[in-house]
Amino acid sequence: MRFVVAVVAMLLWAAPPARAAEDVVIGAIYPLTGNAAQIGADARAAIDTMLDIVNGAHEPLPMLMGGGGGLDRLGGAKLRVVYADHQNDPQKARAEAERLITQDHVVALVGSYTSATAATISQVAERYEVPYLSMDNSSPSLHKRGLKWFFRTSPHDEMFTQAMFDFFAEVGQKTGRPVKSVALFYEDSIFGADSSAVQRRLATAAKMTVAADIKYRANSPSLSAEAQRLRAADADVLMPSSYTSDAILVMRSLSELGYKPRAVMAQAAGFQEQAFLTAAGPLADGIFSRSSFAGDAVSSRPAIAPVMVLFRARANKDLNDNTSRQILAVQVLADAINRAGSAKPDDIRRALMAANVPGEQTIMPWKGVRFDEAGQNQDATPVIQQVKGSVFHTVFPPAVAVQEPEWNVGK
Repeated sequence: MRFVVAVVAMLLWAAPPARAAEDVVIGAIYPLTGNAAQIGADARAAIDTMLDIVNGAHEPLPMLMGGGGGLDRLGGAKLRVVYADHQNDPQKARAEAERLITQDHVVALVGSYTSATAATISQVAERYEVPYLSMDNSSPSLHKRGLKWFFRTSPHDEMFTQAMFDFFAEVGQKTGRPVKSVALFYEDSIFGADSSAVQRRLATAAKMTVAADIKYRANSPSLSAEAQRLRAADADVLMPSSYTSDAILVMRSLSELGYKPRAVMAQAAGFQEQAFLTAAGPLADGIFSRSSFAGDAVSSRPAIAPVMVLFRARANKDLNDNTSRQILAVQVLADAINRAGSAKPDDIRRALMAANVPGEQTIMPWKGVRFDEAGQNQDATPVIQQVKGSVFHTVFPPAVAVQEPEWNVGK
């Protein structure tokens, strides 16, 4: 713990060294205003945390690019980020991506929370031949468009959903209480459509009944009608794909009807946000969610503790599914730029294609980071977590689980 405190103190208080070379500038596009502004604020805190680690003068952290001092193969150049606000609007995201490339001359783009904005940002990046790292977008369709400049460090919804159904199979076998029916609940976006499609397919393959299949308008003022349909279906597991405000609203709407699902398995998104846990309070207890991150896996990922402290100092909260992925993506991009020894987009792209990052060198519980020809990380392995006392705890797979799941299906 003394090591962690010393590193954090140096990172937060040490005066920045003189620059040895020009900054390498990347662009980050997030919702910085509007109803998802907190997501953007948290993303900025995560990105800036990794910049501190890459650029700062400090004792080495036990992770790739954890030595500080900037990009050593570029003469100690610092990595710098220019932020842009897409306001959760795909067309605004498109315009901001073009502005960052043509006016700010960024050598790579990162972002962007919603898959709909990632779709337009990546099209601009492709046209201008600049790498785009999808940090936290989960739509499976994003890497299936034949793009050369698209990279995704994290899992997509097919990988996430497969982990859910693997968990259902294991917990059902272990308890003798299998999942027989599911209720799909998803917003009317590329995220909701793609998420529900793979859930529908895997449920059918597992011979589970899809007791309800409900698409709703994102950011609806009321979800009471949808909640009544979910209560009428009374499936073993409710599977929502929703962002924060809708996640809060649906749990409150179900509670107002006096209905508590036997199990909720969320496609992360809004359910993993601190704002959801705070607003939902006791209603969140027992909810399962897929996740990229296992903050309780500190024994196998020693970088979690110091990085968590640094992030808390900026955001006043713990890392979660989204912010951990944002830190990882900046780490991978910084490593690629450093290995390339160049700030030219084409050199960075080649270095990304050659990435081979062991999971132990990150804060993630994954096998590692290796991109396939489509730019998708092949070694991203999700986990399943459950809320207890307003905190997510890892319950699957057994290799990284810290506690047994509380399972009410079949009771």
